[in-house]
Amino acid sequence: MPLRLLACVLLASTALLTGGEACDAAEQPNVLFLLTDDQRADTIHALGNPHIVTPTLDAIANRGFNFSRCYCLGANSGAVCFPSRNMILSGRPYFRHEVQKGKRTYADPQKPNFAAALGAAGYETYHHGKKGNTAELLHTRFEHNKYLSNDHAVRMSGQPGKEIVDEALEFLEERDEARPWAMYLAFATPHDPRVAAEEFRSQYDPADLPIRPNYLPLHPYQIGSDLGRDELLAPFPRTLPDTRAQIHDYYAAITGLDHHIGRLIADLESRGQLENTLIVFSSDHGLSMGSHGRFGKQSLYSDDMRAPLIVAGPGVPHGESDTLVYLHDIYPTICDMLKIHPAGGTTVPAKLHGQSFQWALAGGQGGRTELFGSYLEDQRSVMDDRWKLLRFPKIGVTRLYDLQADPGEILDLASDPAQSDRIERMNARLKALQQEVGDTLDLDAPPSSDDPTFTPPDAARLDELRRPWKGRS
Repeated sequence: MPLRLLACVLLASTALLTGGEACDAAEQPNVLFLLTDDQRADTIHALGNPHIVTPTLDAIANRGFNFSRCYCLGANSGAVCFPSRNMILSGRPYFRHEVQKGKRTYADPQKPNFAAALGAAGYETYHHGKKGNTAELLHTRFEHNKYLSNDHAVRMSGQPGKEIVDEALEFLEERDEARPWAMYLAFATPHDPRVAAEEFRSQYDPADLPIRPNYLPLHPYQIGSDLGRDELLAPFPRTLPDTRAQIHDYYAAITGLDHHIGRLIADLESRGQLENTLIVFSSDHGLSMGSHGRFGKQSLYSDDMRAPLIVAGPGVPHGESDTLVYLHDIYPTICDMLKIHPAGGTTVPAKLHGQSFQWALAGGQGGRTELFGSYLEDQRSVMDDRWKLLRFPKIGVTRLYDLQADPGEILDLASDPAQSDRIERMNARLKALQQEVGDTLDLDAPPSSDDPTFTPPDAARLDELRRPWKGRS
């Protein structure tokens, strides 16, 4: 361990005992947590996608550590980003969130959370992000708490990420440097509407953008949110030209965001702060973008729930791990890396579902052997290193995938008699994990629908469904 970091660890331990600040800015690493909106895990050039332009994220990945199997646990809302961002900052699954506000349940800001823990350790904490579908109660624990002027206008501006980065640069210029800082920048991109300036769009030819192997014109089953807002962004059945056009918009928006994140990274380097900044890059979940015949994020297929996760900075080696992690493992991991107690700033002991994966950065063995997934009362899943079981309880459908042979979750093996014992075992594990997170859905209840088939709307019905969403995002 570097002497500077060792000294900081000793001071941090003292601070937890005395209630004082953990370290001054010269000793403790800064923290830059970059969270995007709706970004699939397979949208970074350096991590295996040769068709997308992401030089800034490539540079972070090329000196950082990539977690290739990071997942959102799921959602109790069609706006998956709302529970996801609450889970990320609280370290707890949405089943354990308590504060009722309108029709939504938020994570309690008086319980352990990311902002409170870093603030108690002496960090100057800063949040700037989108206004809609987010963890607004937890944001109150940041010393500086800001929101985009208008989420929709920012997405339409053609310069995704610019407003947040502009104001982050002002913060760095004007702040007192006596303390370390922790910035949580929660972008609104590449969520639709995906508008990027020509300088970003011109880097792509839509005709050259490949369609993913698990593309389908229609999903065969009703699995929940089948006609939700996200699914109405594309025609039924899905077409190859429309899918390519949407991928073009999606990639261009990511390239624009990458550009503006690059401005922030360049500024940190010019200040001599980059080498002493712990960078975490991730997203709140993925997005279908034509996979499985869907365009939203309201499913437990990996395209929707898997997010990119890169960690870079002092003491972090270059490498990759395929260990299973949740997005809500990030907060306890950052605390672990900084030697900060995750319950700092609260009187409630830390009882997090999130687990630190710092051991993986050191090349160790351990961590989770399986992950649970949940979407409303429509979908449940369990996955391990190789196998994934998907349950659609309302329609009585079970699907099984061999992720090693079939990472795109294309070939359903549930009807194979040779897999019956495996399905029984995985169902038992699924129920055990339900109890662990507080999920009370009865998976043995009879299905509510005799016909699981998905029937797409005709043109008139589609226009009627789209009408309430026009001009909204």
